[in-house]
Amino acid sequence: MTELLTVRKLDVRHGKTIAVEQVDLSLAQGSVLALLGANGAGKSSILKAIAGLVDGQGEIIFEARDISRLSARERVRLGIVYVPEGREIVTDLTVDENLTLGGFFLDSRTLGSRRAKMLELFPEIAKHIRAPAWMLSGGEQQMLAIGRALMSAPRLLLLDEPSLGLAPLLIRRVFERLMRIRAESDLSILLVEQSFRMTLRVSDTVCFVRNGQIVGVRKASDLDASSSLAEVLEAYLGAAQPIAMAG
Repeated sequence: MTELLTVRKLDVRHGKTIAVEQVDLSLAQGSVLALLGANGAGKSSILKAIAGLVDGQGEIIFEARDISRLSARERVRLGIVYVPEGREIVTDLTVDENLTLGGFFLDSRTLGSRRAKMLELFPEIAKHIRAPAWMLSGGEQQMLAIGRALMSAPRLLLLDEPSLGLAPLLIRRVFERLMRIRAESDLSILLVEQSFRMTLRVSDTVCFVRNGQIVGVRKASDLDASSSLAEVLEAYLGAAQPIAMAG
């Protein structure tokens, strides 16, 4: 498979604090790579650095092009879109207006086509199309956040804790729609997620992050057994660090 994204020796600092140190990773086109680790391990900082939302040192290669010095807006135009933890939709705008924001640089015809696709993919938000986004449930807001991100037809979707605060049934719904989009469009996904079982269901590869470093890489298909879970907790995440099992 063709490499879509390659990250080499990525460092991220927040003031004097080292959040990410010497991280290397690669993501094949059309695949799902998950970053798994305890809270504060540096997973979100990796995503934000790739999106251009925090300063990082190192190389970020996207479709054979070094994008390390490009702005976040330029990276969006190249097809890299970040969905933040906590959704961060514009609650005072309607569902329709939020979707329009996601396709701000599209012509009107493409915008209408993409909007129709998102409403077909997420019928839960279609019925609230003219309602302000604050009226949506938590699950519907997450669907809107993902739908808004998909409006630009990204090549790479950076998903930060999409299941946060959602009931197991809604988590399954959200990930089912993502896998449908992936199958239809060859979308690549870099995922930060606390639900271990859901991570294994949707991912091809799992990178284990601890103290700002990647300490292990495994195929998701090798981590199905309960014995593998015990290995993960002990060797990669630390026995004292619990991980969510929902899903």
